[in-house]
Amino acid sequence: MLQCLEKLNSRLNRTLCFLVNKQIFVNKYSTMKYLNVAEKNDAAKNIALHLSKGTSTRREGLSKYNKIYQFKANVMGQDCEMVMTSVSGHLLALEFSGTYRTWQTCSPLSLFDAPVFKYCPENYQKIKMTLEREVRRCQGLIIWTDCDREGENIGFEIIDVCKAARTNLKIYRAKFSEITLVSVNRALQNLEEPNKNTSNAVDVRQELDLRIGAAFTRFQTLRLQKVFPSKLTDTIVSYGSCQFPTLGFVVERYRAIENFIVETFWKLKVNHTIENLSVEFAWERFRLFDEYACKIFHDICTENPLARVLEVKTKPKSKWRPLPLETVELEKQASRKLKIHAKETMQLAEKLYTQGFISYPRTETNEFPKEMNLAQLVGQQTADPNWGTFAQKILDNGGPTPRQGKKSDKAHPPIHPTKYTNNLSGNEKRLYEFIVRSFLACCSKDAQGQETIVNIDIGREKFSANGLVITEINYLEVYIYEKWSSKEIHVYQEGQIFSPTSIDIVSGTTSPPSLLTEADLISLMEKHGIGTDATHAEHIEKIKSRSYVALADEKYFVPGVLGMGLVEGYDAMGLEMSKPHLRAQLESDLKEIIEGRKQPEAVLSEQIAKYKEVYIKASAEAEKIDRALAERLNEQPAAPPASADTLPVDMPAALKCPKCGSDMIIRQKKNNPTEYYIGCMSFPNCKNAVWLPNIVKSLQVLPDTCTECGPDYKMMKFEWRNNSISHIYAPPYTGCIGGCDRTFLEYLNININSVIKTSGSSAQVTSSNTSSRTDISVPIQNHIIPSNLLRNPIETGSNRVRDMPAQRNNAMNMTNIRMNSASNAANLDDNHVVCRCSKPAILLTSKKQNQNFGQKFYKCPVGKENGGCDFFLWAPESVNNAQSAFETPPSSSEQTTFNTTGVVRRDANRNRNTGSGNTDDVKCDCRLPCKKLTVHKEGPNKGRQFYGCAKDFSSKCNFFKWADESGSRPGPVRRAPVSSRGGGRASRRGAVRHCGFCGSTEHDFRTCSIRRPSTD
Repeated sequence: MLQCLEKLNSRLNRTLCFLVNKQIFVNKYSTMKYLNVAEKNDAAKNIALHLSKGTSTRREGLSKYNKIYQFKANVMGQDCEMVMTSVSGHLLALEFSGTYRTWQTCSPLSLFDAPVFKYCPENYQKIKMTLEREVRRCQGLIIWTDCDREGENIGFEIIDVCKAARTNLKIYRAKFSEITLVSVNRALQNLEEPNKNTSNAVDVRQELDLRIGAAFTRFQTLRLQKVFPSKLTDTIVSYGSCQFPTLGFVVERYRAIENFIVETFWKLKVNHTIENLSVEFAWERFRLFDEYACKIFHDICTENPLARVLEVKTKPKSKWRPLPLETVELEKQASRKLKIHAKETMQLAEKLYTQGFISYPRTETNEFPKEMNLAQLVGQQTADPNWGTFAQKILDNGGPTPRQGKKSDKAHPPIHPTKYTNNLSGNEKRLYEFIVRSFLACCSKDAQGQETIVNIDIGREKFSANGLVITEINYLEVYIYEKWSSKEIHVYQEGQIFSPTSIDIVSGTTSPPSLLTEADLISLMEKHGIGTDATHAEHIEKIKSRSYVALADEKYFVPGVLGMGLVEGYDAMGLEMSKPHLRAQLESDLKEIIEGRKQPEAVLSEQIAKYKEVYIKASAEAEKIDRALAERLNEQPAAPPASADTLPVDMPAALKCPKCGSDMIIRQKKNNPTEYYIGCMSFPNCKNAVWLPNIVKSLQVLPDTCTECGPDYKMMKFEWRNNSISHIYAPPYTGCIGGCDRTFLEYLNININSVIKTSGSSAQVTSSNTSSRTDISVPIQNHIIPSNLLRNPIETGSNRVRDMPAQRNNAMNMTNIRMNSASNAANLDDNHVVCRCSKPAILLTSKKQNQNFGQKFYKCPVGKENGGCDFFLWAPESVNNAQSAFETPPSSSEQTTFNTTGVVRRDANRNRNTGSGNTDDVKCDCRLPCKKLTVHKEGPNKGRQFYGCAKDFSSKCNFFKWADESGSRPGPVRRAPVSSRGGGRASRRGAVRHCGFCGSTEHDFRTCSIRRPSTD
């Protein structure tokens, strides 16, 4: 025993040593592999170049525009294999689901709540497939997208795609501001977690832009194309929550100019000339708008025209060097000084960044970090023939001392050159030169000068003049975009008296403000929080492309007639659509999401509610836009058509789709517009539908919700095409299809899974319907009546019985219904039989030489061959003696309970009579006095009397009782199941073959005189 234990212990030790050595081997020789993804191919190429120190190898991806670079690098102290590739901006797009995408299939108002989803557009599928393929071979993912809001969101799109392909990934974020050797290596050694808050802010902004923009764009476009067909037929009248405030700034300035009232003013001007130098003194009062008052002051001065020098002040004056360059300032200065539009400026800056020549161009920071090595960056520029000497002066005079601003986005430094180049051309070269000169200027010193101010007195009126002497030009040497000129004046002494050369009255007029330039517009957008530094140019281009604004003299913005009319129309409603307040609040909320102070869901719902309220008011007062545009377009608006013709019908939702949660609305079948179905608004993404049979003539969604099924289910009003189920659900019937009345769903052949979520096929659902049918409990299985039962009423007759003996065999259900349809034809008047065309059926007699010879039947009066229907129903022998005096609507208090087998049973607590000779004492299941009838057909029961329901055929119940069976409890007929071959089973009277309906042994079920023979 001891030897066995020793052997076992030795074996365990050897196994343990093997496992330890194996783990050491795996740790030593296994290599971690990372997938690295940048935002653009150029960025991926240069990052790979720096990380691999020029040793990376390139191979093709599935997208020819996005290459793959492989190399080795050290990540967190471990040598790893690296695969670097890229996307091309956003990989995923946001879109409405299903029919919400189509302008004509839903109301614009519904877009505020319509379901949206993210998907990969077709032209990005190959990029997505590349990511999926490559990440399956990797254990980690490193995101190298731009370090701003959009870049963070793109990063999470990449993460979602990669995690779907491989779930057990280690995910990291590389933070960098420039694509240089030092920067990217520092980012690789200091990997962080992706910032979900920043990505959430972009998701909120994207969804709001989609919903708000789509709703208002469709509303404006669909209406105005109808109202102004000759001018706007093919025009998309778009709306954007940033576009309109941007347009508003242009309109506001234009109105200020348009409403400006020119005024004439007068002022005094004193001139003192010695030799060739003239000095002009400005009046302290500046100007007067009263000519007579100005003349009085002029007379006072000219009466004693000697000037006395009151004060001579000399002080140093500085001209400040520019602040470090941030995005908004880059856009403004490039527009003013280089005459390059903001959109092109950002495109050129993006290209320079990906090539490694400048730092990240989208930044709000205008102060350099103290630890940043600016001397090295300045030293790179000393080789340039144009500004190299100045760069060297900076280094020689103590190094760079940049002017510091007060803004920082905590993500990127100011825009600056990262590498010297002299191989650029065109606007790309001009922009790079501007960035370099701005950087060197801010790292230099302010220009210095001496300013002299001279104050004089003439007749107690004060005047002043100033001069300037520049002592040090400093930054102006390299910053060629600004000038600072000296202004020479005479030398004056305090107390000196001299005679002015002239004292004149000068008149002038006030002038309106100038139209906005692009730089002015960007300044206003930044001031009021419209858009971000990265989107200003995009919004400006959008209003230009929509013809809302245009450029005068290629410089000044003027509103177009369409833009002007839209702003005036919304202003007339009292809606500040063109004001910056709404969008500025959103931008503020987005910042709070990033900082973690607000939840994205709360911001989203709050903003949607605000704009939805604005939309409802705008659509109600749309005529004001019509009038404003009519004046601007100089066109009489067409009479506004009905709202249903102007905008898509706002179809109310009948229920929420149990598959995807979208609204389901009533639609007409394409192949037969007279028939209906209830379709999901997310089609084709969701193909759930509720198909309704042709007995439904019309249906309408009501505003009330079902109290049993909940707020996701609306009550609906049904009208029937014929009397098939009118005796059960009297038209107009109000109910819902949420499952509270399973019998109703069965009659309409509605699949329960298309209207409610089910947890299993045999789950029990107990609820009640608002239409007095209560306490219904049925199993989910076998809930569907065969489709031919309601779609082919020719076989089953034009009506349905109320109390169907529901069996588990659906074929049995169909047989019983067909049987009852014919037997209930007793006491039927011709005028109460309606064919499928909703016309009174005609009574005819069979002439065929067979068992049905002489039998009467009902048929469509038009006939199928003449465009009618093929309705057919046998009539009872007593049809000519039928009475219609008992036409009473069904009792609303009647209760029906379905047990778990599907069999109908009446409430046992109902007041019922046990039968007597008086028909008033015998009541049917409708709780009404029965009608006594007599069997007339040849057979053992001829002359025998029985009780039946006294109502007309369309609404009578299934009650039956032989009149001579006193003491027996009247009740609904219980029929034995009939096999598919027509046979019956033995009854309590014995095993002899007998009629399954009346119990007679003289005939069978098919030839029973009570139920009538079946059709040939």
